[in-house]
Amino acid sequence: MKLFQLLEGAGYCFGGLKDAEVTLVTEDSRKVCAGSVFVCVKGARFDGHDAAPDAVKNGAVLIVAQHDTGCENQLIVEDTREAFSLLSASFFSHPARRLRLVGVTGTNGKTTTCFLLKEIFEGLGHKTGLVGTVKNMVGDKEYPAHLTTPDPFELNGLFAEMVEAGCEFCVMEVSSQALAQQRVAGLHYESAIFTNLTQDHLDYHGSFENYIAAKHKLFEMCDTAVINCDDEAHTAMVEGTSCRKVKYSVMSDKADYTAKNAEYKTSGVSYVLVGFGRLERIKLRIPGGFTVYNSMGAAVCAVEMGLPMDGVAKALGEAAGVPGRIEVVPTDTDFTVIIDYAHSPDGLQNILAALRKIAKARVITVFGCGGDRDKTKRPQMGKIAADMSDFVIVTSDNPRTEDPQTIVNEVAEGTKGAKIPVVTITDRTQAIEFALNEANENDIVLLAGKGHETYQIIGTEKRHYDEREVVRDLLNK
Repeated sequence: MKLFQLLEGAGYCFGGLKDAEVTLVTEDSRKVCAGSVFVCVKGARFDGHDAAPDAVKNGAVLIVAQHDTGCENQLIVEDTREAFSLLSASFFSHPARRLRLVGVTGTNGKTTTCFLLKEIFEGLGHKTGLVGTVKNMVGDKEYPAHLTTPDPFELNGLFAEMVEAGCEFCVMEVSSQALAQQRVAGLHYESAIFTNLTQDHLDYHGSFENYIAAKHKLFEMCDTAVINCDDEAHTAMVEGTSCRKVKYSVMSDKADYTAKNAEYKTSGVSYVLVGFGRLERIKLRIPGGFTVYNSMGAAVCAVEMGLPMDGVAKALGEAAGVPGRIEVVPTDTDFTVIIDYAHSPDGLQNILAALRKIAKARVITVFGCGGDRDKTKRPQMGKIAADMSDFVIVTSDNPRTEDPQTIVNEVAEGTKGAKIPVVTITDRTQAIEFALNEANENDIVLLAGKGHETYQIIGTEKRHYDEREVVRDLLNK
């Protein structure tokens, strides 16, 4: 692609610049090669503007910056993060415009809602792409996911592959960081779903108000908002937006869609979805009260996009679970081991509430909190675990550059005064081994925080760590 064609497609003027062949658009100075457009982004630890001269030496044909870098062929823009998104879309000829795009945002439930939507669309004959935390998919083809919402160049590359593969829909998780960092700038969503909002990522956003403002951006760029109105933040999500609003609820008959006669079993959940004079019995093989909310969001979105309600119900009935979300680990024991990604106060509370409804004996919880992240949630999660479990083992998660023992101690502060046994074991494998040895017949051992993740981050090193393998090896001992 020629540089002038790239700039024109992104809506930028190119007077005074030299045309050239473009091979790549990147904000990573380490990736710059001949034909690159280097976008200077100022991050928390590194300012890309400082790397502009070296980028030119390494073959960059254009520097995109927010101020003069001294380079000859440069484009000055107001926001380089936005420019990176717009230029990436232009490089791939705006593939998202040829997809029916659905975005899902919220603190919890994004991943499951996206997986269920994909199963609904494909169950009804519509090839679908998926972008999210666990993995990225183009139809049945899978790619590893490094971020919940990828950087704009990778994201638009995925969109382009989806179009080439004949996908009609794309469902994607849209994180608050991605919205704040303009990774989805220029995209337009046919539908956007709001799941819920609780404390998370305050280390990045600084305040709950900023967190809400970031999520709000998704509903400024969609045609229809599908909103969980049982969450108190739902009004703030769509306030001042011009999109069409459709509300769903488990608790209120005033919503557009409601769930009636919900039943919760160890084998899954069922309820009657009622809305606009239509009703359909929904059954899923995924247990937990939050499954009702996640499936409602997916079902309502699909119906509002024109799919038949009976077909949606049938597809949900055939849907499998999501890796790392209330996932039962095969153990051949008389107790059950479940892994779940719950890593926020609300996420931990939800999974424990779900397990309390189906547990025949004790719930033994093993969990920790990540390092270099919001410290205020650590004692909160400790208290939730102590209040809702029968036995708690506080351990390490992804300590990153923090001292693991310090994190464990801060979590344990929230368990003080607990009426149940609480043990702190900093080594996660030893903590899991302790829990397995403690478990009796009909107990549930919950390993919370890792879920689909198959690694631990210690210092700056990412080490392989799959809890399924850990459980298997420990039991084989």
